[in-house]
Amino acid sequence: MAYFDQIGKIAYEGNDSKNPFAFKNYNPSEVIAGKTMEEHFRFGMAYWHTLVAGGSDPFGAETAVRPWDKYTGLDLAKARVEAGFEFMDKMSLPFFCFHDIDIAPEGNNLREFQSNIDVIVGLIEDQMKATGKKLLWNTANMFTNPRYMHGAASTNNADVYAHAAAQIKKGLEVGKRLGAENYVFWGGREGYETLLNTDMQLEQDNLARMFQMAVDYAKEIGFDAQFLIEPKPKEPTKHQYDYDAATTIAFLQKYGLDKHFKLNLEANHATLAGHTFDHEIRVARTNGMLGSLDANQGDMLLGWDTDEFPTDIYDATLTMYEVLKNGGIGRGGVNFDAKVRRASFEPEDLFLSHIAGMDTYAKGLRVAAKLIEDRVFDSFIETRYSSFSEGIGADVVSGKATLSSLAEYALNNENPRKNISGRQEQLKATLNQYIYA
Repeated sequence: MAYFDQIGKIAYEGNDSKNPFAFKNYNPSEVIAGKTMEEHFRFGMAYWHTLVAGGSDPFGAETAVRPWDKYTGLDLAKARVEAGFEFMDKMSLPFFCFHDIDIAPEGNNLREFQSNIDVIVGLIEDQMKATGKKLLWNTANMFTNPRYMHGAASTNNADVYAHAAAQIKKGLEVGKRLGAENYVFWGGREGYETLLNTDMQLEQDNLARMFQMAVDYAKEIGFDAQFLIEPKPKEPTKHQYDYDAATTIAFLQKYGLDKHFKLNLEANHATLAGHTFDHEIRVARTNGMLGSLDANQGDMLLGWDTDEFPTDIYDATLTMYEVLKNGGIGRGGVNFDAKVRRASFEPEDLFLSHIAGMDTYAKGLRVAAKLIEDRVFDSFIETRYSSFSEGIGADVVSGKATLSSLAEYALNNENPRKNISGRQEQLKATLNQYIYA
């Protein structure tokens, strides 16, 4: 059955096109910096936002009109599989991502939930074989069900902890069966509201134990996906244990898990942490921990995770600059963890929103590649830090310098170098110039 009869396959028509159902910048086969755009981005469809989300918010019911709404239960889950693969084909999206509860109803108990998953995974497997689409990553939703009100791997209830382990075990088995490139952990409720009732040490130790058990089981079943953790500072819990890239990396290093995990970074989560997306990516890549990206943006006037489709060309350019500097994104990709606005309720809006996001990232890639090719920032930074390439500065970098040698140098240095301007405004104007070109 076709669910989007009114929409044809979205094609690249160039920047002069007036067709809203066409790419203006994203040309999958165009080669930039040695790779096609498709290879650079490895774009993914977020199952939960595209096929499951209904447009509800804390103040209103669902508004989305979807062709599969007439179904319920397993029939609804089956219809979403068909609709999802039709959507990916028409949008030229090579990858998709999902939580376990996105693809199958939970049923009355864990056994029934896993049986439902098996039914739907079989359908997904058939569709993947028929279309060539791939699973970028899957994960277990351990935050929606009321059982996880106190957390999952950080819960105070050992029975809940065991249930979470069962979901992860099944998720790893599903990932192996579907050939997932990555497996993601997002600790939606792995944090606390108040220290008055929290054993933080035990919670973090148990969280690390769960991660290690997942590593061990993946090895046991021969599942070689890259493990990813997705940082988020708050919402739903006030103090998340995976606050941002730096906090998560420190956690992984403390428990010796850094050799098994990388980070799946989301733009809106960076905003909530008080960072820019390019900052979070820079932290991850300089620590060798950049794994994958969730593409979206937040509303700076709202204090929650709005998950808007990315249309900020400035942000997209700096994001792709960091990705190119990282040498690419490896086994990761760019997953559109973004949802249409509540008032954008028609099926066509799913296409228009993805086109906007893909075009924005494509333009950002073009600009970033040119900035790197022309060494715009590299040349300036090298000059700015040139004092550390010779003399006493070189001694500092090489480790030769000591406090005594530096003190002696300072005492005898009658003509210290003068500071020079950081030229921040000029550099931003240059960035604008490249974007406008």
